[in-house]
Amino acid sequence: MQADEPTDETIRSERLALPLLSLYQLDSLAAGEGASVGGDLHAILPVPWLDEVRWIAGVRAQQLRLRPADAPWLLRPILLHATDGAPRAVGYLNFHAGPDDEGMVEVGYTLLPEARGHGYAIEAVRAAIDWATSVHGVHRIRASVAPDNERSLNLVTKLGFRQTGEQWDKEDGLELVFELER
Repeated sequence: MQADEPTDETIRSERLALPLLSLYQLDSLAAGEGASVGGDLHAILPVPWLDEVRWIAGVRAQQLRLRPADAPWLLRPILLHATDGAPRAVGYLNFHAGPDDEGMVEVGYTLLPEARGHGYAIEAVRAAIDWATSVHGVHRIRASVAPDNERSLNLVTKLGFRQTGEQWDKEDGLELVFELER
């Protein structure tokens, strides 16, 4: 473990663990050096996961350098518990930043294609929302979803989010904006 590793606890659910990554681990992932991070987490980080997470790890590492208070809100692998070995990364979850002045955070998540359809995303997002509300007093959660992303649209609907508008994201294009009050 590295000296700068955060002390926040891992977010847990029945089948999943969402450990917080340190700045060192974010930098390692951004540099394409996932083996050490997998070792730190005692987890299997498949190559497709490492490829998927590399860009966001760099973004979140830079964000952490600029705003250290965002640390507990940033990138977390979604690790699936294994009965016969180390947990395996099936996706990632992060909040875009710490709570704003109105107590709102925005959540984002991605699953590897082979992990979709098993309920992991809703389980991870539900656990993260519970953590944000119970540990940090957040009372509003936002999610931005592409209009053609049926899986995410179903997820936010099942969790009780309501559409509040839409926005244009320079990387993702048109997004529908949803919010959940707690």
